[in-house]
Amino acid sequence: MAFKAQSDDQDAVSEINVTPLVDVMLVLVIILLVTAPLLTQSVKVNLPKTAQTTADVKDQPLQLGIDAKGAITLNKKPLADTSALEAALKTELARDPEIAVHLYADQAVNYGKVAEIMAAVQHAGISKMGFVTVEQ
Repeated sequence: MAFKAQSDDQDAVSEINVTPLVDVMLVLVIILLVTAPLLTQSVKVNLPKTAQTTADVKDQPLQLGIDAKGAITLNKKPLADTSALEAALKTELARDPEIAVHLYADQAVNYGKVAEIMAAVQHAGISKMGFVTVEQ
Protein backbone atom coordinates (compact mmCIF):
# COMPACT_ATOMS: atom_id res chain seq x y z
CA MET A 1 0.00 0.00 0.00
CA ALA A 2 1.25 3.35 -0.97
CA PHE A 3 0.60 6.27 1.30
CA LYS A 4 1.23 9.82 0.34
CA ALA A 5 3.45 11.56 2.75
CA GLN A 6 1.98 14.67 4.27
CA SER A 7 3.84 17.71 3.15
CA ASP A 8 4.41 20.77 5.24
CA ASP A 9 2.26 23.06 3.13
CA GLN A 10 -1.37 22.00 3.46
CA ASP A 11 -2.92 23.00 0.12
CA ALA A 12 -6.67 23.10 -0.11
CA VAL A 13 -8.28 20.62 -2.49
CA SER A 14 -9.82 22.68 -5.27
CA GLU A 15 -11.58 19.91 -7.16
CA ILE A 16 -15.36 19.61 -7.14
CA ASN A 17 -16.87 16.23 -6.47
CA VAL A 18 -19.60 15.89 -9.13
CA THR A 19 -20.83 12.45 -8.10
CA PRO A 20 -23.56 13.77 -5.74
CA LEU A 21 -24.64 16.25 -8.42
CA VAL A 22 -25.02 13.47 -10.99
CA ASP A 23 -26.99 11.37 -8.49
CA VAL A 24 -29.42 14.23 -7.80
CA MET A 25 -29.89 14.92 -11.51
CA LEU A 26 -30.63 11.26 -12.24
CA VAL A 27 -33.24 11.19 -9.48
CA LEU A 28 -34.86 14.34 -10.91
CA VAL A 29 -34.96 12.81 -14.40
CA ILE A 30 -36.60 9.65 -13.05
CA ILE A 31 -39.20 11.74 -11.18
CA LEU A 32 -39.90 13.69 -14.36
CA LEU A 33 -40.30 10.52 -16.41
CA VAL A 34 -42.70 9.04 -13.86
CA THR A 35 -44.86 12.15 -13.41
CA ALA A 36 -45.05 13.35 -17.04
CA PRO A 37 -47.63 10.74 -18.17
CA LEU A 38 -49.80 11.59 -15.18
CA LEU A 39 -49.98 15.25 -16.18
CA THR A 40 -51.51 14.52 -19.59
CA GLN A 41 -54.59 12.84 -18.20
CA SER A 42 -57.64 15.05 -18.09
CA VAL A 43 -60.95 15.01 -16.33
CA LYS A 44 -64.05 14.69 -18.52
CA VAL A 45 -66.43 17.54 -17.75
CA ASN A 46 -69.75 18.37 -19.38
CA LEU A 47 -69.75 22.14 -19.75
CA PRO A 48 -73.02 24.08 -19.73
CA LYS A 49 -74.42 25.45 -22.99
CA THR A 50 -74.89 29.20 -23.42
CA ALA A 51 -76.34 31.46 -26.07
CA GLN A 52 -74.02 32.60 -28.82
CA THR A 53 -72.68 36.12 -28.44
CA THR A 54 -71.41 38.57 -31.03
CA ALA A 55 -68.04 40.24 -30.92
CA ASP A 56 -67.78 43.80 -29.62
CA VAL A 57 -67.26 45.79 -32.82
CA LYS A 58 -66.77 49.08 -30.97
CA ASP A 59 -63.17 48.30 -30.07
CA GLN A 60 -62.24 46.84 -33.46
CA PRO A 61 -59.51 48.75 -35.34
CA LEU A 62 -60.19 50.20 -38.77
CA GLN A 63 -59.10 47.99 -41.66
CA LEU A 64 -57.25 50.06 -44.23
CA GLY A 65 -56.42 48.13 -47.39
CA ILE A 66 -54.31 48.82 -50.46
CA ASP A 67 -54.57 46.31 -53.29
CA ALA A 68 -51.98 45.58 -55.99
CA LYS A 69 -53.44 48.27 -58.27
CA GLY A 70 -53.22 50.90 -55.52
CA ALA A 71 -56.95 51.08 -54.77
CA ILE A 72 -57.71 52.18 -51.21
CA THR A 73 -60.41 50.61 -49.03
CA LEU A 74 -61.48 51.49 -45.49
CA ASN A 75 -63.38 48.70 -43.74
CA LYS A 76 -63.83 47.08 -47.17
CA LYS A 77 -65.50 50.22 -48.62
CA PRO A 78 -63.62 51.70 -51.60
CA LEU A 79 -62.34 55.27 -51.43
CA ALA A 80 -61.42 57.50 -54.35
CA ASP A 81 -58.11 58.93 -53.16
CA THR A 82 -56.06 59.92 -50.13
CA SER A 83 -58.07 63.09 -49.48
CA ALA A 84 -61.27 61.01 -49.21
CA LEU A 85 -59.38 58.63 -46.94
CA GLU A 86 -58.24 61.48 -44.73
CA ALA A 87 -61.78 62.85 -44.46
CA ALA A 88 -63.18 59.41 -43.58
CA LEU A 89 -60.47 58.90 -40.97
CA LYS A 90 -61.21 62.28 -39.38
CA THR A 91 -64.89 61.36 -38.99
CA GLU A 92 -63.92 58.03 -37.43
CA LEU A 93 -61.51 59.83 -35.11
CA ALA A 94 -64.30 62.20 -34.03
CA ARG A 95 -66.39 59.15 -33.03
CA ASP A 96 -63.59 57.43 -31.14
CA PRO A 97 -60.42 59.36 -30.17
CA GLU A 98 -58.59 56.10 -29.33
CA ILE A 99 -59.20 54.49 -32.76
CA ALA A 100 -56.46 52.36 -34.29
CA VAL A 101 -55.79 51.48 -37.93
CA HIS A 102 -54.57 48.14 -39.30
CA LEU A 103 -52.92 48.51 -42.70
CA TYR A 104 -53.34 45.61 -45.14
CA ALA A 105 -51.02 46.35 -48.09
CA ASP A 106 -50.49 44.00 -51.03
CA GLN A 107 -46.87 42.98 -51.48
CA ALA A 108 -46.91 44.29 -55.06
CA VAL A 109 -47.78 47.85 -53.95
CA ASN A 110 -45.06 50.44 -54.42
CA TYR A 111 -43.58 51.67 -51.14
CA GLY A 112 -44.28 55.26 -52.19
CA LYS A 113 -48.01 54.53 -52.20
CA VAL A 114 -47.82 52.95 -48.73
CA ALA A 115 -45.88 55.97 -47.42
CA GLU A 116 -48.52 58.28 -48.92
CA ILE A 117 -51.30 56.37 -47.14
CA MET A 118 -49.35 56.42 -43.87
CA ALA A 119 -48.94 60.19 -44.17
CA ALA A 120 -52.70 60.57 -44.77
CA VAL A 121 -53.41 58.56 -41.61
CA GLN A 122 -51.00 60.73 -39.63
CA HIS A 123 -52.53 63.94 -41.04
CA ALA A 124 -55.96 62.73 -39.97
CA GLY A 125 -54.64 62.65 -36.38
CA ILE A 126 -54.50 58.90 -35.81
CA SER A 127 -51.36 57.80 -34.01
CA LYS A 128 -52.05 54.08 -33.59
CA MET A 129 -51.26 52.14 -36.74
CA GLY A 130 -50.27 48.54 -37.26
CA PHE A 131 -49.19 46.56 -40.29
CA VAL A 132 -50.86 43.22 -40.93
CA THR A 133 -48.74 40.51 -42.53
CA VAL A 134 -49.10 36.81 -43.23
CA GLU A 135 -46.63 34.22 -41.98
CA GLN A 136 -44.83 32.26 -44.64
